[in-house]
Amino acid sequence: RFAVSVGYWKDPYIQYFVRQAKERKAPEINRGKLACYYARVHGVSYLIKAFLKKTECNCQIVNLGAGMDTLFWRLKDENLLPRKYFEVDFPMIVARKIHNIKSKPPLSKPIMESHSGDSLLIDSHSLDSSRYSLVGADLRFSSDLEEKLKKHNLDVHLPTLLVAECVLVYMTPQQSSNLLKWAASTFPVAMFINYEQVNMTDRFGQIMIENLQRRQCNLAGVEVCRSLDSQRERLLLNGWETARAIDMMKVYSFLPQADVKRIEGLEFLDEKELFEQLMQHYCICWASKDSSNL
Repeated sequence: RFAVSVGYWKDPYIQYFVRQAKERKAPEINRGKLACYYARVHGVSYLIKAFLKKTECNCQIVNLGAGMDTLFWRLKDENLLPRKYFEVDFPMIVARKIHNIKSKPPLSKPIMESHSGDSLLIDSHSLDSSRYSLVGADLRFSSDLEEKLKKHNLDVHLPTLLVAECVLVYMTPQQSSNLLKWAASTFPVAMFINYEQVNMTDRFGQIMIENLQRRQCNLAGVEVCRSLDSQRERLLLNGWETARAIDMMKVYSFLPQADVKRIEGLEFLDEKELFEQLMQHYCICWASKDSSNL
């Protein structure tokens, strides 16, 4: 929300989910982190829109561990909604999101506008309309996940895009492998986008891990985040046909340079080296399975 409020990118919906932060962070953390968020938002968005374009929106998106993400509303504004958009998170998070949606017309109205058919189903832990579903489930148990998604009309024959941003790293390697394997074996035409840490065995990576541990934040799957190769390997070993991975510095260099210049003018960044190190410790990976040669 802070990044949006100072103009890094536009998101008119984040304000309805996240309260305004009371204090600013130290400038180098702030600027470095915000530019990293900026690259993440644009990098992930670029891949999502490429998939929507290839499938002409005749597809579905499953956002895993979606939290307070606003992508559904932003895609609707751009007339880019897939046939159905699913969000999955822990029941407690989903309950909070449903409460926000029910109590704020700018969030509920777009869901009602895109809905057709029978009455919209909503209870404390799930919401189901014809174009948007919010499902409370634990991603570590893929059979339970599949059952709940199918209850909300998941169509395994539709081209499917699965998105996980800083999600797999909180699972053990076995649990994330099971999830990736489930996705690869369930959908004949699919793409998986994963955003998370990388190069975590060097000194900078170790400091990141220690800082998170001090905040009781345990990265159970950090061993898969050794390198871009280990990230790619995990995808290929779990049934995906192709896999790519690039660090966020590379993503940053691919973004439209006029806009990069604009955001670099928003706040002064003294510690260029620290920023580059931070960007080299996050990555975007994407994998595909393509039985219809899209």
